[in-house]
Amino acid sequence: MKTKTFRKDRINVITLGCSKNLVDSEVLLSQLKINGLDAEHETDRVAGTVVINTCGFIDRAKEQSIQTILDYAELKSQGKIDRLIVTGCLSERYKPDLEAEIPEVDAFFGTQDLPVLLQTLGADYKQELIGERQTTTNSHYAYLKISEGCDRPCSFCAIPLMRGKHRSRSIESLTDEARFLVSKGVKELMLIAQDSTYYGLDLYGKRNLADLLNHLADVEGLKWIRLHYAFPSGFPTDVLAVLRERENICRYLDMPLQHAADPVLKSMKRGITRQKMLDLIAQIKAEVPGIALRTTMMVGFPCETDADFQSLCDFIQEVQFDRLGAFIYSHEEGTTAYQLEDNVPPEVKQERMDILMEIQQDISLNLNRKRIGQTYRVLIDRVENGTSYGRTEFDSPDVDNEVIIHQPLQVGSFYEVNISDAQEFDLTGNVETK
Repeated sequence: MKTKTFRKDRINVITLGCSKNLVDSEVLLSQLKINGLDAEHETDRVAGTVVINTCGFIDRAKEQSIQTILDYAELKSQGKIDRLIVTGCLSERYKPDLEAEIPEVDAFFGTQDLPVLLQTLGADYKQELIGERQTTTNSHYAYLKISEGCDRPCSFCAIPLMRGKHRSRSIESLTDEARFLVSKGVKELMLIAQDSTYYGLDLYGKRNLADLLNHLADVEGLKWIRLHYAFPSGFPTDVLAVLRERENICRYLDMPLQHAADPVLKSMKRGITRQKMLDLIAQIKAEVPGIALRTTMMVGFPCETDADFQSLCDFIQEVQFDRLGAFIYSHEEGTTAYQLEDNVPPEVKQERMDILMEIQQDISLNLNRKRIGQTYRVLIDRVENGTSYGRTEFDSPDVDNEVIIHQPLQVGSFYEVNISDAQEFDLTGNVETK
């Protein structure tokens, strides 16, 4: 009979889901390493313990998380790993069910169980490490999670069930973390939260995102700051002056709108109308000339009619978003929308998403073609086979356009690049020589 060995000092952390989950994994890694444990992120090395940080947002993400757990459960059954631990959103939401259905997992933890998780892994939670973490992204950029949880009542969203109420981090702690990350070589920070525009209400009694941005912009060595996940209802318009005036804050705003037909917006409990969204977008473009707007839209919400979908398509054509992502509605138990009939057929949902992305593809190509002949500051993310791939201030990593330069350049460095060609979601350019 084979004797299993607990290799507690070799831990492989697997991250599924969004950038907010990634930050949680990075915090876990830093805590493990300061405790002297050999912890890596998604390593190919043999590890005795595997920790899977799961996502439970929509059906597709849940299926991926469950399949990943099952794959590693099989490896454990084969004796190829000693211990399997599951944490994160899926575990927070479905722990009793998962414990019953996947007994190969040694322990399940929720989104707020870090100290207990560390104890299980043979580590002590170091309070003094708050604000310090080991990044797993390219060394020149990192995500900065400014708050946790959400107080919004969106009827389709299960995030409050998994992440709890909104909790802002202090400006001081975030500024300290930004300085720490810059000291490690980070040049670009992406601000993330479930709702970044709600920032500060719980700590300061007001929306304080503009003040936070100004403090972060003062951090020496921080070249780019990028704002994600701005909720349109109650948008703090004092942020716009900061976006316009501070040179190291990118003229970029990620503002998920989800839909544009008033009946759907009302049923979604978004707290805003189509016209108010149009007015807000007009104000943003007027006060921050040249800003790139990214949004996310949902198709197939219960009772979304053909007319509602056409209204959404017309809205996208009218606004001409620089960047747009779309996803299919997922009927999530525990949400208020779960009480509605999920009556849009799956094939119709998929067709609507395909139509939406075709519209955006044409918009993106037309907007990109207007950039030909222009020169932009580009940050290089990677080099492959002698070709460099970078981004302008109008693009966030992994989700937005890239600039392709057919020569090897220094990763993490900025270059002035003249755009020579445009595709639907990429630009091609040449480094300007002085």
